Amino acid sequence: MVSFCKFITCVLVTVAIYPALFLVSVIIHYTQAVVPPGIDQPLKLRLYNCVSISVFLLGITLEKLRLYTLVGLLRLVTNGLPCCRDSSLLIQNQTFDKVPVRIYQLKEKTTQKRKALLYFHGGAGSLGSIDAFERMLRHIAKECDLVVVAVSYGLGPENPYPNQYAECLKAAVHFMKKAEDYQVEASRIIIGGDSCGANFATQICQLLGDRKDLPRVHAQMLIYPGLQGMDFYLPSYQQNSKVAFLWRKLVIFFSCIYLNKKVSLVNDVLEGCHVPEAIRLKYQKWVNADLIPEKFKVRGYKPQDPALRKFKPKVYEEMKQMLEVTFSPLFAEDAVICKLPHTCILTCEFDVLRDDGLLYKKRLEDNGVPVKWIHVENGIHGIVLFFGYGVLSFPSAGRIVNDLAEWVTCL
Repeated sequence: MVSFCKFITCVLVTVAIYPALFLVSVIIHYTQAVVPPGIDQPLKLRLYNCVSISVFLLGITLEKLRLYTLVGLLRLVTNGLPCCRDSSLLIQNQTFDKVPVRIYQLKEKTTQKRKALLYFHGGAGSLGSIDAFERMLRHIAKECDLVVVAVSYGLGPENPYPNQYAECLKAAVHFMKKAEDYQVEASRIIIGGDSCGANFATQICQLLGDRKDLPRVHAQMLIYPGLQGMDFYLPSYQQNSKVAFLWRKLVIFFSCIYLNKKVSLVNDVLEGCHVPEAIRLKYQKWVNADLIPEKFKVRGYKPQDPALRKFKPKVYEEMKQMLEVTFSPLFAEDAVICKLPHTCILTCEFDVLRDDGLLYKKRLEDNGVPVKWIHVENGIHGIVLFFGYGVLSFPSAGRIVNDLAEWVTCL
């Protein structure tokens, strides 16, 4: 009864205050947000960004009233709308070594074993779900005639870091060992993901490079990956700091939630106060604006003033996990990178994480790893979430999914 009363109260409060919150979000959007020229469908993006900001404000309000949590509301909204039944697909919910997964494959029988895509969804390690990416995963399974296995890892902070990555690894190892049970050719398994899911995919491919008891990973697919927690003054972080849907501050905000740290540390981390000089010097050979092609700096880039980098030992102790390879796979040694499989990296021009992808692309190429690079000139972070919603979607979402499907088919 108590929970039901709380639910009713939550609904009533939402109905009462949401119009005002939406008006505030419109003001915030038009005074702070940036919609760069050339971005995909700017008017629609403005509307969605206002909705996004208003949901965030609503979540903060409900949390202060102890009616609901911000993270819970964001999870609810980002799950998207349910899909209709697809009679051409066999969709099964199973567990791989106690990790929930969802398997998509065509019902039509084939005499040959299929390729497979093992997919880790994005959401900063604390949001997102398989349901949110259902339309994209179904489309790839049908268009590429392959088995798609989506992993439902536990979300933080309830499921403490680094359990998310550990669960993804367990699911990957299980599937690679049991591939034939699903009519999959074990040597043709692609590992991929988007955003933090691409981070997990990157880490797992690095770890599996030396495994002799498993087949070699066929390829990795990294959709706008976040790969380092050291430098938040790279050109893409400056240029796209307030572009929907991932503002620069939100990267650290969600990192704090993911790591179960205090969000009050956001500004210190943005200024690099969590990075000892020895670590900065060690990794600047791989994370440095000088490594970004000049054409990606033309929209405005100003190197960080070194005076702002005031190292704070207490901030480092609290956030040092961001500088570990488990969180920042861009820091892996060349001996690991050179063993990685053929890679597809997708970046979006108007994404704060764009340069993480560009830096990893360079590292792979420098180590002789074949790279297929897809750059979406009018794309933003998180755009694939809108795939399959018809007029509510963005053309760039369709282009991304179709380009990825074409790459998978040609492997």
